[in-house]
Amino acid sequence: MIDRSRLRGVFDGLYERLLQREIDGAPEHVAIIQDGNRRYARSNGGAASDGHRAGAETTEAVLDWCGELGVEELTLYAFSTENFARPDEELEPLFDLLERKLREFADADRVHDQGVQIRALGEVAMLPDRVRDAVDYAQRHTRGYDQFTLNIALAYGGRNELLSAVRAVAHDVAAGDLDPVDIDTAEVESRLYDSPVRDVDLIVRTGGDERTSNFLPWHANGNEAAVYFCTPYWPEFSKVDFLRAIRTYEAREESWHRARRERATALVQAVAEAELAEARTVASRLRDRLPGGTADDVLSETELNERPADDSVESPETAD
Repeated sequence: MIDRSRLRGVFDGLYERLLQREIDGAPEHVAIIQDGNRRYARSNGGAASDGHRAGAETTEAVLDWCGELGVEELTLYAFSTENFARPDEELEPLFDLLERKLREFADADRVHDQGVQIRALGEVAMLPDRVRDAVDYAQRHTRGYDQFTLNIALAYGGRNELLSAVRAVAHDVAAGDLDPVDIDTAEVESRLYDSPVRDVDLIVRTGGDERTSNFLPWHANGNEAAVYFCTPYWPEFSKVDFLRAIRTYEAREESWHRARRERATALVQAVAEAELAEARTVASRLRDRLPGGTADDVLSETELNERPADDSVESPETAD
């Protein structure tokens, strides 16, 4: 009898190695919307808390994958402001899990060995005291590290983040401490939840929904981040899924660079054609003004017509 699970494991292992060979690099900052914990639990006949615990195991695996691939920053959407509307019988076990995992991460040898800095993004003050204490514990115990950054979005909402920044800017302008002409991206970023945060290169969402749910609008949309949606629930998210997401990012980057090269080529051609037309006009005027209507030392229109349009400009590769 064929052992299907064993065959599946062999296939996944082969496919994983194939994907790794296809990947040349990795994005610096990956952000993940960990969706599907509750649906996973229901599909397996368990409570929501069972799904959250299973999802926490996936989170630990993803941290290892990021280290293997060279990702430098990871942001996890662990708890949104909308999640406060869930019933208490679901929230309390979730808060317990967040508290425990934050402390476990802060004490884990691999976190200290790999120089992982843990930071919380969001309205942390809205969380229960025990979770806030765990956030403070994790941040204090990893504050000095800079090899890898783990951002945990807790009580997070992208619109709230931007509104808070806008209000802070407006307050400083009204107080005369900030000139409106000095407002730029750096000024806004300095007022976001936790600065600096790298621009997001890749957003991954599990669970089958194709939306970004108000997640990191400034850092992701402003950077035109690649987005990868996949159907597995978060506890089922595998390394193969993660590698597929990285491959999507690389394909998007290749497409972006190709479009940039095409734009550069078009610009070079347009400039060359404009310069050629201007040179022909100047040569024609000079020829008309000189005695006899011609001159050996004036570039003739024939020579101009024969000259390649782009022989005096950089190639697209150089211009890029």
